[in-house]
Amino acid sequence: MPKVAVLRPESLGQDFVPGEFLPEGAGKYDIRNLQSQWPEDRWRHLRSDEIEVLVKNQNSADSWDKILVTDYFDPALIRNSRFFGLVRIGRVRDIILRHHDLKLSVGITNSLVVSCDIGDDVAIHNVQYLSHYIVGDRCILFNLMEMNTTDHAKFGNGIIKDGEPEEVRVWIDLMNESGSRQIMPFDGITPADAWIWAKYKDDEDLQKRLKEITQKTFDSRRGFYGTIGNECVIKNSHTLKDVRIGAGCYIKGANKIKNITINSSEQEPTQIGEGVELVNGIIGYGCRIFYGCKAVRFILGNNSNLKYGARLINSFLGDNSTISCCEVLNNLIFPAHEQHHNNSFLVASVVMGQSNIAAGATIGSNHNSRANDSEIVAGRGFWPGLCVSLKHSSRFASYTLVSKADYNFELDINLPFSLVSNNADLNRLEVMPAFWWIYNMYALARNSKKFLTRDIRLRKIQNIEFEPLAPDTVEEIVTALRLLELWTAKADLRKKGLAFKDLPDGDLLEKGRDLLRGSQDYLSGLEILGEGMENSRRPVIILKARKAYNAYRDMMHHYAVKNITEFLISNPLLSFAEMRDTLAGERVVSWVNVGGQLMPEISVDRLRADIGSGRYGSWEDIHKEYDQLWDEYKLSKQRHACAILCYLYDIDDLTPEIWQEALSKAAEIQQYICEQVYLSRKKDYDDPFRKMIYRNEAEMKSVMGDIEENDFIRLVREETTEYTEILKKLRSLS
Repeated sequence: MPKVAVLRPESLGQDFVPGEFLPEGAGKYDIRNLQSQWPEDRWRHLRSDEIEVLVKNQNSADSWDKILVTDYFDPALIRNSRFFGLVRIGRVRDIILRHHDLKLSVGITNSLVVSCDIGDDVAIHNVQYLSHYIVGDRCILFNLMEMNTTDHAKFGNGIIKDGEPEEVRVWIDLMNESGSRQIMPFDGITPADAWIWAKYKDDEDLQKRLKEITQKTFDSRRGFYGTIGNECVIKNSHTLKDVRIGAGCYIKGANKIKNITINSSEQEPTQIGEGVELVNGIIGYGCRIFYGCKAVRFILGNNSNLKYGARLINSFLGDNSTISCCEVLNNLIFPAHEQHHNNSFLVASVVMGQSNIAAGATIGSNHNSRANDSEIVAGRGFWPGLCVSLKHSSRFASYTLVSKADYNFELDINLPFSLVSNNADLNRLEVMPAFWWIYNMYALARNSKKFLTRDIRLRKIQNIEFEPLAPDTVEEIVTALRLLELWTAKADLRKKGLAFKDLPDGDLLEKGRDLLRGSQDYLSGLEILGEGMENSRRPVIILKARKAYNAYRDMMHHYAVKNITEFLISNPLLSFAEMRDTLAGERVVSWVNVGGQLMPEISVDRLRADIGSGRYGSWEDIHKEYDQLWDEYKLSKQRHACAILCYLYDIDDLTPEIWQEALSKAAEIQQYICEQVYLSRKKDYDDPFRKMIYRNEAEMKSVMGDIEENDFIRLVREETTEYTEILKKLRSLS
């Protein structure tokens, strides 16, 4: 078959849908008319005087009978253009459209238009090939090489059209490079959808049903036109093929955009800038993609950004995220991810949100073996520092901070809020649990405020838990306490030369608990070894175990009282007994981060079973179930908080006496938080190596600001005063 076919001259603009794919009795413009935002009775044929003006202005058409216009049509504004097939042109009047500094007259000049519907007051100039598009009102198309839609266009959705083989379906290979966790992208997909689909690959009924739901969500008929929403501006770009563009979108200088849905609206406009190349993807509302970015087989959540040459391939970037200057391959990234540096690399990972990848970080060196890379799973708040190199397979608890180093062995860091360090001089791994709480309170306390401020989405389809202390992280802390108790007891017995191999865990836990709550002087002489945290024979040293143990308990206490207090504020008429009875129940110990939304594991399992059984007929139904679980989450979290408080005090039911004690301690912890927020930030002002670059105190304050005027510190102080008053009031009422 020749690469360049020779066709009849009248074929341009005709037979868009091959005859064998037109259902019996269907017209060739049925789908087009279904997509059109205008009624058919608005169109009329050209008058002879209008045709005369068009011809005089160097325009041509394969048939003037196929050019339809409205009653508001000025033919003088159509010049030096060619038309093929049925072209319907909305209102054309002598006015100027302005976008920033660009001002263009309404009309069509120096362009080739094939079988398109064009809205009112549209400016189309120097468009070399515009084929099978429906263009909204008040749009500007300027200096474009090719804008084309094929009869089998899928606009980035992972479906197949009538008559297409399964082999042409577009999949996205998330989480690893083998393709074993692939999902079908679709317009409206959330990180939660992607997680359930990619994670539970062993659930055959679920997998089959999700594929069926996605395929039937979109019309498989051929012949859908590309659409451009109202008030879009597309200029100085080369190729746009099979692209659906929402209202208010701004595209300038793009090299290639192919098989893409670009969600955009007047309230949440999406912008795409210079040198961008995008193929096979879904772009959310309010996104920004600029300066030479490349994305292939990708999904971009709402209010997310690609900048400065970023490469995003076979990956899902969740809402409220930014990636620039780096390479990201085969990843599922939950919302609120930041990665800004040219030499960072992220491959074959699940990063569960509120994360930050520093410069030079190599997350999954490509490759570690002769096989494809395996996977890295990182909980919320993952923060690998400068030039960190991590090896697959590894797993990290929430809010793990990894210090600068090459980590040559697989890691399983199961202590949340930890600092992980590679001590090359002593050839050992060092882990300091609860580091954020003890030494970096400013960053920890600011965390949720920061992400809430950045969450400017109007369409909050993906529900997100931003609080660092939530059921998932608190249950990780419970596990961490047990491990610290176990490892401390073993360290003591090891120091005394006593065997512990055959001792029951219960005895070891009790002994470790007594040691960790006892003398710091005694513990300082123990070398506490972490177990199963690194795939090597070298030691893993747990630093400041007693301090971390107490910090963990304070974190749990703060979480518990704060959430119970929020329940009481929402239900001010309840007595203590009514509060206790409402929040009573067995503690839910297993929680799943589903794309940023926390769910009890039992709820996820039930949801999977319901999907597999056919209970839900659409993704919309599944999303409604997410929302229902989110509505229930606040009370579920408060019940979990009550159970955690009982766990801390080793009681079955909360008593008024324990509640009074808990309120008093909560006030002390809140005061500690307030002080540490100030002190952890003040270190930057007191550090002589930071101060040395300034001539004097005045210059430093003018550059860094006055710490006493720091907005966040002032906010925390105000919240501390308010919270302390609430706790005092609750003590008086109990």
